Amino acid sequence: VTGLDLVEWQLRIAAGEALPLTQAQVKVQGHAIEARICAETPDNDFLPATGRLQVMRIPAAQSFTTGTVRWDSGVREGDEISPYYDSMIAKLIVHGDTREQALARLDQALSELHIVGVANNVGFLRQVVRSPSFAQAQLDTALIEREKHLLFHQHTLPLALAVASAMAHGLAKEAPRGNAWVDPWSHTDGWLIQGQSLRKFDYVCGQETGAAVLTRSSHGSTQLQIGDQTHALAWQVQGEAVQLQWGEQRLRAQVYAVKDQLHVFADVGSASVHFVNPLAHAAQGSAASGNLSAPMPGKLLSFAVKVGDRVKAGQALAVMEAMKMEHTVAAPADGTVAELLYAPGDQVHEGAPLLRLDAHGV
Repeated sequence: VTGLDLVEWQLRIAAGEALPLTQAQVKVQGHAIEARICAETPDNDFLPATGRLQVMRIPAAQSFTTGTVRWDSGVREGDEISPYYDSMIAKLIVHGDTREQALARLDQALSELHIVGVANNVGFLRQVVRSPSFAQAQLDTALIEREKHLLFHQHTLPLALAVASAMAHGLAKEAPRGNAWVDPWSHTDGWLIQGQSLRKFDYVCGQETGAAVLTRSSHGSTQLQIGDQTHALAWQVQGEAVQLQWGEQRLRAQVYAVKDQLHVFADVGSASVHFVNPLAHAAQGSAASGNLSAPMPGKLLSFAVKVGDRVKAGQALAVMEAMKMEHTVAAPADGTVAELLYAPGDQVHEGAPLLRLDAHGV
């Protein structure tokens, strides 16, 4: 907003030079907002996250210099976010003539920022930018708590459109390409010479599970049923870009396939969809009841108990550290400590059991 390099000023002053301008000579132009993109899980008390940046597509921006949209980062797609440093991935800075213009540019830039592979706060930041308090600059340290009903667990991309986009992306990959002959028996798109075919897709999207039914006729029409809604479905896919029409609803999205997840990004929001393979065995259940797992990858600092100790629900059992943050693991119920599975100083993965609590040994 001033066009001045304050770090350069600091170095010059440290070298004995005088301030180059007086306060009256400093002119402010427009409004700037900085969003810090972090590897963390806002919906889970902002616990830090680690992993590989499988996808990191950024908006058109300047880097390390002033501009309408600026992106300052020390990582790129394919890099690993480790537990040894803080959780910040990048700084996204926008500038506008007014605060309203800067807010709009920030929301647009965040919508164009696509990160897959590491949990992050991009969706949370979009909710902050759109919240009435932030938009009206009614800022204080209680904003997040006051606006929590607007900021957390928000699913701005309708589930049905997320599932339909992921499905269209997958179906496009099944279709034969070019004019080369392809063995028809290797096709998996469900085409029939006459009549119609039905395909059922069991999906998991966030905390939601369900089934979608795709009906395709031999003359080319396609119907998609999700929940109690059934509409004609049409789509075009080019690379990662999907244009979709489901009934009267339209969506343009980018879909990235990483392992068994399809990650859908659109202007209104994002979602991850997993289609369950009906031939696969059901996932194995969680560890035996009584195990307490690491809520994040990091270092085990200490245990507050030893084998044989009786503990009460809520009592502190262990302390972990990751990305300069400490997290206390508490007992979920009364019990007796049966086994400590790590030693202080060990690095542990997210979800790794730290100790075993015998709920029946009290």
